[in-house]
Amino acid sequence: MTAEVTGTAPQPAPACARTPVDAVVAFGANLGDRYATLAAAEREIAALGGVTDIRMSTPLESVAITPTGPDPDKPGYLNAVALVRTTLAPAALLAALHDIENANGRVREERWGDRTLDLDLIAYGDVRSAGPEMTLPHPRAHERDFVLEPWLELDPDAAVPGRGRADDLLADLRDEGAA
Repeated sequence: MTAEVTGTAPQPAPACARTPVDAVVAFGANLGDRYATLAAAEREIAALGGVTDIRMSTPLESVAITPTGPDPDKPGYLNAVALVRTTLAPAALLAALHDIENANGRVREERWGDRTLDLDLIAYGDVRSAGPEMTLPHPRAHERDFVLEPWLELDPDAAVPGRGRADDLLADLRDEGAA
């Protein structure tokens, strides 16, 4: 999936980082022991070669989002965000996140379906790219309060590359919801 990128030209993702890069990873789970699953995923990411630090937000509850919108009848999600310091290239980090999802019972049967674990690479430094395997930043991060709010807990100056400051984006979402 690709996203329209505004502003400066997209920067290609490096094959590997020579110096550590800050990446943002979103966590979500709405099946099973959600707290235990998020904690296990955090430990597994921290144990990856090329990851030197991970800081995770406080988990928060959110309603399930489906292709047709929010669905309060589906099991609720537990969401969190982690800031990860890594020398892994974006594609390698994403592949490792998919491996962790699979190890935690992730099944991909339907788009935005219920899941034991969802790990999304939200941002990788200031890299902006659009391709069939990966879009950076994540194409819907700026539309998700359950990504922006926990990210701001960890980094009050957070910004979605090409979209703006996370606090402004979150305020816009809340204004839209109140209208």
